Amino acid sequence: MNSFKIKVFCIIVLLYASVSCAQHNSNPNQDVITASNFEKIEVIDVSVIKREVLGKDVQFIDIRTPKEYQEGFIDDAVNISYANKETFTSKFEKLNKQRPIYIYCYSGWRSHRAAKLLVSLGFNKVYDFKGGYKAWTESTK
Repeated sequence: MNSFKIKVFCIIVLLYASVSCAQHNSNPNQDVITASNFEKIEVIDVSVIKREVLGKDVQFIDIRTPKEYQEGFIDDAVNISYANKETFTSKFEKLNKQRPIYIYCYSGWRSHRAAKLLVSLGFNKVYDFKGGYKAWTESTK
């Protein structure tokens, strides 16, 4: 192949890859962090919860199951369980997407996934409490 054909081939491959990625990420329920929404999620720790959340007028959500929530929760947190995505989505649709939202689960795994979902639902800033309730209880011993 000559140089021109190689360049054309490379351009076609890059265009195809770009279109494929765009189509893959067009589903709002897709569990993917793209470069454009990566900055909308910030992982935070216990010190941020203590400094910026407790006693403040913020949207602070415990996404664990109702049973986990009843066994203990962080003050001021409202429970919206991630276990049922339809209910989860409908309840979050009622919240203010322009205001930051702080979420946590037990250890950080569910909140990581939920943060990506919330960005796909249109939330501008999601704070994901790394370590979740487990880290919180360890910090208060």
